[in-house]
Amino acid sequence: MARKKPIDFEQSLGALQQLVERLESGELSLEDSLTAFEQGVALTRDCQQALTQAEQKVQQLVEQNGTPTTLPLDTPPNE
Repeated sequence: MARKKPIDFEQSLGALQQLVERLESGELSLEDSLTAFEQGVALTRDCQQALTQAEQKVQQLVEQNGTPTTLPLDTPPNE
């Protein structure tokens, strides 16, 4: 099974923003709009996966009193 290359969040997000602009312009044909929409769905999944991986990594790095704990990203650790 081939491994996918790591997701570049910023690149995927930029491509998604460009697709949204093209769709919002109203200048695409129906077929082109559907193709752009499909690409947007795939990019959205890639971005969500990258965010999930980043969140998991942050949770792994958070430790409190030597015991790994999970904290929401907006909660400062008690020191």
